[in-house]
Amino acid sequence: MRADVGFTGAVLDRADRERNNPEALAAALGDWRARLLKLNGLEPEVDGEGQLVWASLADLPAGSEPLFLGYIGGKPHFVPLAMGERHGVTRSPALFHMLGLMPADQAGLYACARSLVDWHQRHGFCPACGSGTELFRAGWARRCPSCAAEHFPRTDPVVIMIAEHDGRALLGRQAAWPAGRYSALAGFVEVGESIEEAVARETLEEAGVSVCNVRYVASQPWPFPSSLMIACIAQAEDDRLTLDTDELEDAIWVTRDEVRAALEGRPDARFGAPPPYAIAHTLLHAWLGE
Repeated sequence: MRADVGFTGAVLDRADRERNNPEALAAALGDWRARLLKLNGLEPEVDGEGQLVWASLADLPAGSEPLFLGYIGGKPHFVPLAMGERHGVTRSPALFHMLGLMPADQAGLYACARSLVDWHQRHGFCPACGSGTELFRAGWARRCPSCAAEHFPRTDPVVIMIAEHDGRALLGRQAAWPAGRYSALAGFVEVGESIEEAVARETLEEAGVSVCNVRYVASQPWPFPSSLMIACIAQAEDDRLTLDTDELEDAIWVTRDEVRAALEGRPDARFGAPPPYAIAHTLLHAWLGE
């Protein structure tokens, strides 16, 4: 695992062995050392050093259920779930600021907790029969009492890639991003598709560029709401661009010197780099080092 990937490196024993053990779960809930993650909606509370803030289980909000995250240093850790709340995927400026402060291991804990809570809040009904579902496996699944179907948290695979040609990398931007920011192209892996095929399809669809020789770099959980970002670098057959303007506002080919200036935050940089907690930042560093 690369040490420079955001949202990774959480020191968490997920304790799958205890999720179906009522006695072990009762012991964890009764442990005076048990900690409860403090959330405002789906956003975390952090201290001045970017560390997550934890409370005791006595502070569990009324109407909430504790979801068992696992053990940290032998202490059970939980996150509160309020099923009546819906938050969507909107991220506030305050959250972006907090993510900039949080060490990767803390962001990794938050990613796990946020994605788990969000999944429950969006899966209160059985997709097989439409009945209301119930929490089980200590919060790592839901079960339908009507048809007995079991449902588990899912992660959506997303490819994020740099196409390279003649010593330059292809980057794009969306209109909603901060002014001047460019990043790697990205898109969801479709059913019946390999990672390599998704990289080639998305690059061709978004930028009109055909690629080959796809190589994997790293992966990252992305909790907005629950994706696995799979970072790759591919070889472009040519540098002609035909943009899908529904997906991209602009795309440019950039040199290593231009990427280095952006990552260093120089005032004369040609573009603004993605933030350090995004795997696109890691991907740009990886491309620089090749």
